[in-house]
Amino acid sequence: MAALNTLLLLLAALAIPGLINRTRALLAGRKGIRFAQHLYDVRLLLRKGAVYSPTTTAVFRAAPSVTLGTALVAALFVPVGDLRPVLSFDGDLVAFTYLLALGRVALILAAMDTGSSFEGMGASREALYGALVEPALMLVFGTLALLSGYTSFAAIFSGDAVNGVQLVVVLLLAAYVLVKIVFTEAGRVPVDDPRTHLELTMIHEVMCLDYCGVDLAYIKIGGWLKTAALSVLAADAVAATCCPRWWAAAPLAVLVTGLSVGIVESTQARNKLARNTTFILTVAALAVLVFFTGYLLQLNIGLQ
Repeated sequence: MAALNTLLLLLAALAIPGLINRTRALLAGRKGIRFAQHLYDVRLLLRKGAVYSPTTTAVFRAAPSVTLGTALVAALFVPVGDLRPVLSFDGDLVAFTYLLALGRVALILAAMDTGSSFEGMGASREALYGALVEPALMLVFGTLALLSGYTSFAAIFSGDAVNGVQLVVVLLLAAYVLVKIVFTEAGRVPVDDPRTHLELTMIHEVMCLDYCGVDLAYIKIGGWLKTAALSVLAADAVAATCCPRWWAAAPLAVLVTGLSVGIVESTQARNKLARNTTFILTVAALAVLVFFTGYLLQLNIGLQ
């Protein structure tokens, strides 16, 4: 069961970028790149060596491995529907959050280690957005823990931990907030644009300007895993309202994130940098609303 869970997570991580690209091409009315083009690109990077500036230290060299390692370990905590994850213990939702934060910190320190003013700007923006989005993520996880009574993802989405028609709206809103968080964590439009090459407006991409070859491949794969982990959690929340099974949660994770990101990137422009803070704070405010709604429902259930 744990092996199937890990396999589905890896497949979701590989499929989501491809679905985003195909959705964007379809809505633009063009042929676009093939579904697996991102895999060919990473395979090419893995065949190349890495080049390091003499001004950088071991921090710069270790950051890609830390980013990939933290994303991989964090993904191992995530169940796909009713399957058991590889790693599970009480409070693992907190470990999940701070593993992702550790990967972000590693990239921020690596960007500052280069001494580049452009990468320093990207690092400062990444630190700001990470600090703003982290409370929203913790509030969503707190809501799930409040509704189920557990602090482990495996127990929360076990199939019978969360029930009750009155909680369906809360779970759907929690899933919606998680999808909005994906836009920030994955650096997608409207927060960031991974296709841009303007250093003054880049956020995540500018921190990776000095990376190439296998190091850049590690960073890209780590980003896919992080996106897949958050997407599967959102799909688990939706599936828990009707069909908490792995065969429903796995395709739902790919479809929800792949289609939503692809549609948004095809129909909306990237935010001005000044509006990104408002966007993320709005997501955090919605997470607060979801948490207190779940809290009030729990009080009502306890009185009956």
